[in-house]
Amino acid sequence: MKTSLVGVSRAIRPLTRSWSAASSGVRPSAKCYSTALESNARGLLLRSAESGRQVNTLLSKLWLRDNCRCNSCVNQDTMQRNYDTFAIPAEIEAAEISPKDDGVEVTWNDSHKSYYPWSWFYETLTASTNDRPLAQSEKKLWGASIANSPPEVPFESVVEAQNLSGLADLTDKIRTYGLCFVTNTPATPQASEKLLKTIGPIRNTHYGGFYDFVPDLALADTAYTNLALAAHTDTTYFTEPAGLQAFHLLSHTPPPSQRLEEALGGQSLLVDGFHAASVLKQESPEDYETLRRVKVPWHASGNQGVAIAPDRAYPVIEGDASLHRVRWNNDDRGVIPLDVDVNAWYKAARKWNEILTRKESEYWFQLSPGRMLIFDNWRVLHGRSAFEGLRRICGGYINRDDFISRWKTSNFERDEVISHNMQLR
Repeated sequence: MKTSLVGVSRAIRPLTRSWSAASSGVRPSAKCYSTALESNARGLLLRSAESGRQVNTLLSKLWLRDNCRCNSCVNQDTMQRNYDTFAIPAEIEAAEISPKDDGVEVTWNDSHKSYYPWSWFYETLTASTNDRPLAQSEKKLWGASIANSPPEVPFESVVEAQNLSGLADLTDKIRTYGLCFVTNTPATPQASEKLLKTIGPIRNTHYGGFYDFVPDLALADTAYTNLALAAHTDTTYFTEPAGLQAFHLLSHTPPPSQRLEEALGGQSLLVDGFHAASVLKQESPEDYETLRRVKVPWHASGNQGVAIAPDRAYPVIEGDASLHRVRWNNDDRGVIPLDVDVNAWYKAARKWNEILTRKESEYWFQLSPGRMLIFDNWRVLHGRSAFEGLRRICGGYINRDDFISRWKTSNFERDEVISHNMQLR
């Protein structure tokens, strides 16, 4: 038998139940059974069964009282506390413990009554172990071969659908692969904007909000030309770069001397930055560490009255045990500081660029009306080949937090999401 402090070990067995994606689009919250909550000299002891053995978890009395879920302690609409934590006596004691079928009622020595469902203990303790699917979604790395079967969902399953299954599928594919195409999207800015807003608010920047543009360099950025662009992430110069980015080609008109059926160029390019980083780490660990360690300045200075830089310098690769974010646009990079080994940085950046431009890293495809692309700008680099004629493209940015919120709320039950959010580390 083992005893553990709260948040150290999983202590309650989940009750499995069936789930139909077609019916709701939301994955089920875990349920559980527990045997007892008992007074203990050092706190309150939660007894439960796990894999046929007894597991005890020692809970702080003050912690448990502070996390009372009753209507007078927690606003059930906002899930915010309604009381002063520090008005609770430091030596709070459980005067009476009354177990029920689906939870336990505790009467405290300040006369307050709390009720804790067994499922709440499960969600809380497993969230503390940081090993739940909600906390860690599996990411599938890819290279050029993703062209054989790129992730996609139909527009009608997301916009004005009867349930959240299409939105859950869209956000989960973006979370897993870093990109997803939305097929059957009407080739209009209105439909494209509506689709994006099902995920979250469109982010405003110095470029505006939802964009609908032709290559006229009106916003002093090479993206607004017909020139080729190397693989890069957008908004490297923001403290928090854009989370999601979307492109929808509305039309591509050839120049007057050219027929529509002739090649106009403008192929789009995507590269999985997490895959490229994993290749770099495997082939040249010292270069990987250099790009992870050396903090680089980034800037946006193309428009009058605009001189944007993040709150500090950031490395190209961010993450410790797992990859968190890739930030790479050599055109927007500032000056490598001289207080680091600059030759080592250029060596690492050269290797990084070589991996990004390998044929097996590059996913090339042609954007087309009705097939909107949404991708994770913290992971996936994008570019294009040069083109002729006039292309009209619309799209926008969505903040990372808004995207993750939508992914959670469309794929998991609300109670599980809130429990997880309240204990993020």
